Amino acid sequence: MSFSWQSSPKPLIGLSPMDGITDFAFRQIHAKYGSPSVMFTEFTNVEGIFMSQTDHLLNDLRYHIAQRPIIAQIFGSTPEYFYKAAIVCADLGFDGIDINMGCPAKTVAHLGGGAALIAKPELAKQIIRSVKLGVLDWSNGKKIEELQLSDLKLQKIAELKTFSQNQKTNREIIPVSVKTRIGIEQIVVEDWVKHLLEEQPKNITIHGRTLKQMYSGQADWEAIGKAAQIIKETDTTALGNGDVLTLDEAHQKIKDYNLDGVLIGRAAMGNPLIWKKDQNTITPKQKLQFALEHATLHAQTKNEKMFLQMRKHFSFYITNFPFANEIKIKLIQTKNLEEATEIINSALQTLE
Repeated sequence: MSFSWQSSPKPLIGLSPMDGITDFAFRQIHAKYGSPSVMFTEFTNVEGIFMSQTDHLLNDLRYHIAQRPIIAQIFGSTPEYFYKAAIVCADLGFDGIDINMGCPAKTVAHLGGGAALIAKPELAKQIIRSVKLGVLDWSNGKKIEELQLSDLKLQKIAELKTFSQNQKTNREIIPVSVKTRIGIEQIVVEDWVKHLLEEQPKNITIHGRTLKQMYSGQADWEAIGKAAQIIKETDTTALGNGDVLTLDEAHQKIKDYNLDGVLIGRAAMGNPLIWKKDQNTITPKQKLQFALEHATLHAQTKNEKMFLQMRKHFSFYITNFPFANEIKIKLIQTKNLEEATEIINSALQTLE
């Protein structure tokens, strides 16, 4: 059954996309132990997919059917590449495509993408139209072979399709959504969402900070609520995002601000049980076991040089129990799965 923002059971409490965090292994752990309502890939640069000589960016679009509903998030500033990327994402079998109009990173915003699009509403609308057209053309039979991709990239896409175990055989139109912020320097989200709604995205998620704030200060839920009130006058669903720490808090935000759901980001790091009512009961043993399983998945899907990425995840898992700091110090110095496995297994024996 195809995913729909409108008909999915409410409230939606999903895993927010986070660059450098919500990769395949992270999502797989959360899908297995927590089952959020919806998940997103890390954002993937549309220009990079087509301009790079390598196929490495396509790895960001790796998923497994266990992660459904899974939305591909893409970013950039060139409508032509958004169009092509939409065809690739649809062909890979994603349940939807989300356009990142909220990333505050200088490497993204200075190139006109992410939250910088808030200052360019006409370009933002053109990008939404391009993604929707890409999805439509794909549903009408357009093939990725027509996108002038290299054989290397076509082979990578074929590999990803096999890996996902995707069983989709029809070419249904998948929903296009937007994740954004409340402004650049000032809060302009009420006017901003009116621009977005002209293009009828199926969902708008609002992070309650401006680009200038980055991730500092407190998320402004009053601003989210005012924008949601405008969105809810249409058929588009509205989600909020920012500083949600628990499942109970997520439900309270949804109630207080009349939302269809929320996305949880940083609070999910190191805690795949956050989606469960008993998430506060996570034990030291579970934390270590989750960390080991996560590391194993990471090693299976990325090369050994990239194992260093696991260090930040270890720092989130290994907290708030006796001798946690001692274990963490060892783990954040590991260079491969074998080293991490030895340290974690030794710690598990100590707990027994």
